[in-house]
Amino acid sequence: MNFIRLLAIVLAFACMTPARAAELPGDSIYRLPVALSDQDGRAFHLADRAGKPQLVSMFYTSCQYMCPLIIESLKRTQKAIAQDGQAKPAVLMVSFDAQRDVPTHLKAVFGQRKLDATTWTLAHTDAASVRQLAAVLDIQYRVLPDGEFNHTSVMILLDAQGRIAARTDKMD
Repeated sequence: MNFIRLLAIVLAFACMTPARAAELPGDSIYRLPVALSDQDGRAFHLADRAGKPQLVSMFYTSCQYMCPLIIESLKRTQKAIAQDGQAKPAVLMVSFDAQRDVPTHLKAVFGQRKLDATTWTLAHTDAASVRQLAAVLDIQYRVLPDGEFNHTSVMILLDAQGRIAARTDKMD
């Protein structure tokens, strides 16, 4: 079974059980106390995303190679799920670059990549929260001497309660 079909099946099941904050399972990433800000500078908490399945990944805006491919892969995956009869899942991408990826940089990439404001969120948080979120998602990264990042490239599907339902490192 290909990844898109698996995502569609998981999304259909996940939509049947809406999450409430008090009912989140112990393995929900929504339990992490992570405060974020989006491409428009709006503050939110990771727990605010509970209740709907979504695709999640990490990136940084100055990346010229893999991060644009991750974004395009997420766009194609989102479109394929919608063509398979499911609702488009939300997409959350959190930046590795806590120093440089402020909302204005996120907003520029949002526009350059023509992302859908109804389903996409590019987010920024502090360095400690980046490390914590990456660890829970099993995304490895390190800052290089030139300020760029070496990182694993992965797309993760969270169910409505914030549990990892599927993941792939296959882009394109």
